[in-house]
Amino acid sequence: MPLTKSVKKRVRQAEKRHQHNMHYKSKMRQAVKKVMNTSDADAVEPLYREAVSIIDKTASKGIIHENKAAREKSKITRHINSLS
Repeated sequence: MPLTKSVKKRVRQAEKRHQHNMHYKSKMRQAVKKVMNTSDADAVEPLYREAVSIIDKTASKGIIHENKAAREKSKITRHINSLS
């Protein structure tokens, strides 16, 4: 249990940041799943653009690593290419 005021504040801040980061990660995972579950080549293009945008924003905020962002974008791009 935190004893000092500063440690209590750090715990509050860490929890707030954790919730914020989890929101963006969840949003990113949902966008990727939407693209991966779509089998129509015409309907996937706007979903792809949205997913890439969310992935880039998440990586730029430091919530995920740049390599993970590249890997996720590569995964959904491979899926789209397989539909054509």
